[in-house]
Amino acid sequence: MEYGGFGALVEDMPKYGTLESMALTEQAANLSNEHHTTYKETTMPSNPTRTLLTAFLVAVGGGAALNTAAAETIKLGLSVPLSGAGANWGKGGEWLCQQAAADVAKAGGVKVGGKVYQFECVAYDNKYNAADGARVAQALLSKDKVRFIGGSLGTAPVRALQTRTEREDVLLFTVAWGASIKGPKFPLTFTQMNTPNEISLPLVRHVKQANPAIKTVALLNPNDATGQETEQIARKAWAAAGVTVVSSDWYERGTSEFQPAAAKLAAQKSDAIDLCSSPPADSGLVFKELADMGWKGVKVVQVGTGADGLVATGGPATEGAYLGAAITFDGPATSPLQRRLNDGARGILGESLNAVQIGFYDAVMALKAAMEKAQSIEPAAVAKALPQVSFDSFYGRSAFGGKDTYGSPQQMLVPVIVTQLQGGKLVEVARLAPAELRERGVQ
Repeated sequence: MEYGGFGALVEDMPKYGTLESMALTEQAANLSNEHHTTYKETTMPSNPTRTLLTAFLVAVGGGAALNTAAAETIKLGLSVPLSGAGANWGKGGEWLCQQAAADVAKAGGVKVGGKVYQFECVAYDNKYNAADGARVAQALLSKDKVRFIGGSLGTAPVRALQTRTEREDVLLFTVAWGASIKGPKFPLTFTQMNTPNEISLPLVRHVKQANPAIKTVALLNPNDATGQETEQIARKAWAAAGVTVVSSDWYERGTSEFQPAAAKLAAQKSDAIDLCSSPPADSGLVFKELADMGWKGVKVVQVGTGADGLVATGGPATEGAYLGAAITFDGPATSPLQRRLNDGARGILGESLNAVQIGFYDAVMALKAAMEKAQSIEPAAVAKALPQVSFDSFYGRSAFGGKDTYGSPQQMLVPVIVTQLQGGKLVEVARLAPAELRERGVQ
């Protein structure tokens, strides 16, 4: 099926960055390298001390790694939540950035102008809010002198970062769902995963086709920039499927008591409930409360990124839920790369990888391809080359597109994978490939 959418070696582990006690004007000078987090290729170090070495010095089988004396390092900044409900998204994204850096090193590094470059991933905790997002931007751009953001998460903190990246000629990759951060006004910004514009319409269409009796739906979103933008697109998707949105409500991130929100949802007696951009742990709690109240409709989580977090909090109440950003890894189509990375992640994160985290791996691969195409490490030149290249992503061959939707080709083209919890197990029920990839001959 197709859709077009709506319009590395380390001995020690440093602790995650905590920026809240630092004034914005002081933190660039005061933040130390303990805020940089690196990982071994598939194991998580346990000592919370300073680390500087990257994933570059990784042996290839029994052979030696590339000579780092002949290589230069390109820092990839990461602005991600490393605490709170979205922490596993950020930690997983950071880990995958490191894995991609290691894989690039194994393949010979990034070769530009007769030089070989390595990648180093530098992460800070943006706590999923604008204020800490601004502090992270100060740390990455002023202290670390980062010129490439290898991944960023959360529309509000990404907006805070983007106000500087575009002005200071820094290339920005993001998994943020907000459409407001893309377009011709932001030529240095690229999205590294599917967003509501890519997910909502095909996901909702599939759910409606599988459950034709759905006539009404109630929505619930976190009350922040991500939730607000997702809600607008979700409304359109359900309307396009001929389903009436009977209510749309909000909750604050960090909420742990969902009985009031669930009571409002249950009172609507809707055929379906879509938790849109709610994280898995929050979604599980909501579904559990709804089950206790006797609601038995169709459950949807558009940013549902995996079964583990959902089931951990929701238990049997999550059965049947449709997820728009989760991936299964137990089928015959699972590649050796996917299996290796997922097995490594489960040992660290306690759950399978998801589309949010995978985007951090893919951004590194896209950067390597674009730098070698442009034969430059200047952000503007790399940004110009990105829409011209195809590259090996986690999913297979990929490229950038989305001009018809956003006005410029800034969207990474990867499949929308619809999954459902069936018998307590996550099952892929549909894989929807972007028509633009086929039209361009990228397979």
